[in-house]
Amino acid sequence: MAENALDRDTGVSHIVWDWNGTLLDDNDANIAAVNKVCAEFGSPPVGLEYWRSVFRRPLRPCYEELLGRGLTTHEWERLNESYEHHYSAALPTCGLAAGVPDVLEEWSAAGGTQSLLSMAAHRHLVPLVNERGLGHHFTRVDGRRFDGGHDSKAEHLVAHLTRQEVDPATVVLIGDIDDDAVAAREAGAHAVLVATGMMSEERLRATGHPVVPSLAEAVAALTR
Repeated sequence: MAENALDRDTGVSHIVWDWNGTLLDDNDANIAAVNKVCAEFGSPPVGLEYWRSVFRRPLRPCYEELLGRGLTTHEWERLNESYEHHYSAALPTCGLAAGVPDVLEEWSAAGGTQSLLSMAAHRHLVPLVNERGLGHHFTRVDGRRFDGGHDSKAEHLVAHLTRQEVDPATVVLIGDIDDDAVAAREAGAHAVLVATGMMSEERLRATGHPVVPSLAEAVAALTR
C-alpha cells in the first residue's frame, strides 16, 4: 500500500465506485473492441499492455494517436458505434472484479455508504449493475447522463455528489485511470486508484494518489 494511504483520520465515509475496469473486469472486452476498431480503420491490432500505456481521456485524440491520423466527425461517430457494438457483444463474458461483492459488503458493515458513477451511458449501465445483483449496495447509480465539455468524469462527479447532498470532503473515488484522480481533485474529494484496469500502475502512480493492486486493499486502507 502506498505510504500516503487513506485511513479513518481523513473523515471519509462515502465511496464512489467506478464501474469499468474497477468493479467490472472488462479488460478483455475492451481490448477486443479496440482491435475490431483497428481492423475497420486499417490499423494493426494492439496488445492489452500497450493499450494500458496509452489509453487516456479525452478519447478522440487517444484514438487518433492509435490510428495514426485525424478523424472526421463522421469517422469519430462511426468509431464509437463500432466500439460499442463489439464491446457489448463481449460483455456477457465479463465477470466482476476479484473481491466483488465482498468489498461492498465490508464497507457497509464498517458503517460507510457507497454509490456508483461511470462514464458508460446511463441507459446501458443500470441494467448491467442490476443483472449482476449489485444495485442494492448503492445509494445512487449514475452513468453518463450528459456530454461534458472535456470528456472527463469531473463534472459528472460534482453532479453525482450534489444530487446526493454528499460533502466531497467525506468522499473517496475508487477507479482505475488517471481521470478518476483528476475528477476527485476537481470535486474536492479523495481518490484511490486500482492497478487492475485500463491504465498501467506507473501511470497511476504519477498522479500522486494512492495506488493499490486490488479492491480489497483499497477498502482495507479506509477501514483500518
